[in-house]
Amino acid sequence: MVSSLHSLFQAIATAPTEEVLRARFMDGVSEHFGVHRWGIYLFNDQNRLASFDAVGVSDAFAERYEAIGRSVDPVLQYVLENHAPAHEELVLPVGSWKSSELYQRCCVEYDHEHIMTGPVVGRGRLVGTVHFARINHTPAFNPVDLSRLGAVCTHLSACLAGLRRPGAIAPNPSFKHLTPREIQIANLVAKGLTNSEIGAELWITQNSVKQALKRMFRKLKVSSRTEMIAKLQNILQA
Repeated sequence: MVSSLHSLFQAIATAPTEEVLRARFMDGVSEHFGVHRWGIYLFNDQNRLASFDAVGVSDAFAERYEAIGRSVDPVLQYVLENHAPAHEELVLPVGSWKSSELYQRCCVEYDHEHIMTGPVVGRGRLVGTVHFARINHTPAFNPVDLSRLGAVCTHLSACLAGLRRPGAIAPNPSFKHLTPREIQIANLVAKGLTNSEIGAELWITQNSVKQALKRMFRKLKVSSRTEMIAKLQNILQA
């Protein structure tokens, strides 16, 4: 049974900042699409990468995709041209995905069996992209997946445009100092995960989680996880 997207739409629509919007998307989207790797890329006015968040792959992979993969990604080219979501079976001849340059140069390391990309748009241009991947012998993305991703991207685009409008002000100063990755960590702390479990979830080391928490404590002027979660309660509720 396909899970309802309404909870994700609500979480996106009520995000008070762009950082929280990205974190809520990253935390909530995978369960609705059965994906193993996912991410969101946002561009600046010069169409260069301004930020990215990814789960299931390393930062090095994301950087390699930006440097090498983006220019040879046939799914992304479709998204750029049509401002509509696409997957590899929609744009490539049947059976040719694993011989494509994108797969061979970027995706083979992570066994990306299927990929799907969606557009984030604003002011008539692409301002970001959403990337999904399934691994091993999983089913391909289908027309229902494309339709649902299109709906998610519509909500993302609308919320992002609102947050970026002139004069938009974040209502709470506590979270403006946190990066999207730190907000992801805070969400997982709120769910009761240990540093080790958080590291496994976000594809980073346990020590990286520990150091991130130290930075977060300093930024928020708190001394414990409980105090941090209490201060960020309005962010973490989805």
